[in-house]
Amino acid sequence: MLQQAYGEDCLSRMQCNEWYQCFKSGRTSIKDDPKSGRPSTSMDDDHVEKVLAAICQNHRLTVCEVAKEVGICKSLCHLILTDKLKMRHVATKFVPRLLTDAQKENHVTVSQELFDCSNADENFLKNVITVDETWVYGYDVETKVQSSQWMGKLSPRSKKAHQSGSNVKVMLIVYWKGIVHSVFVPRGETVNKEFYLNVLKHLREAVRRNRSEAWTNNTWMLHHHNAPAHASLLIRKFLTKHETTVVLQPPYFPGLAPADFFLFPELKSSLKGRRF
Repeated sequence: MLQQAYGEDCLSRMQCNEWYQCFKSGRTSIKDDPKSGRPSTSMDDDHVEKVLAAICQNHRLTVCEVAKEVGICKSLCHLILTDKLKMRHVATKFVPRLLTDAQKENHVTVSQELFDCSNADENFLKNVITVDETWVYGYDVETKVQSSQWMGKLSPRSKKAHQSGSNVKVMLIVYWKGIVHSVFVPRGETVNKEFYLNVLKHLREAVRRNRSEAWTNNTWMLHHHNAPAHASLLIRKFLTKHETTVVLQPPYFPGLAPADFFLFPELKSSLKGRRF
């Protein structure tokens, strides 16, 4: 009857008879009885030290490689690493760039200077116009959240084929404290110092029209990063000639790019799933 009800996964007739006799004789547990023999010595201090030494020599070893080197089974090796040594297998964190100590000190110094300027002048941040660039695609795929739908309890889950963004894209340059000025880089053109100089000339006109008070009092400040086109001698001469204050930007410091945290994500979110 058990085999008819549960199929091949059920105990055989002989096994059922054996368990019946065990229960009839007074057995109440279905767990294995304790086995006699020598206790395992793989968890002693000597093996723990060998595992630790192997990991110290190469932190990228797998559990199987450590177990093979020490001469113990994989399960005990994993138990030593997690319970005895309290270790975790953590993936490497990728960062844009590994900074030198001098670059880190420069980041701290510039950040402190900007913080002091903000505390000393309540209008400091209001006068800063920051520039950043981003790629805008002709078609950008919707995110998984944007593709979500309300469904009934018994409704089948909707499906969507995997798509790729288009190869058609254009670079957008935005000068932002509110959008003061924006420009699309023509396809096939490079943002070099000559192109950027022309953009700065249009920026000054935009500041004169849209930020007349800052233009009249010459209180507006420009914040751009250290791209070759921005740091060229031609651009520095132009900014010096027109007495334009430039806010400090440490090298490889994406934290000072407010457009990346607010403007561009909101802009691209509204463009996903549309074709242009």
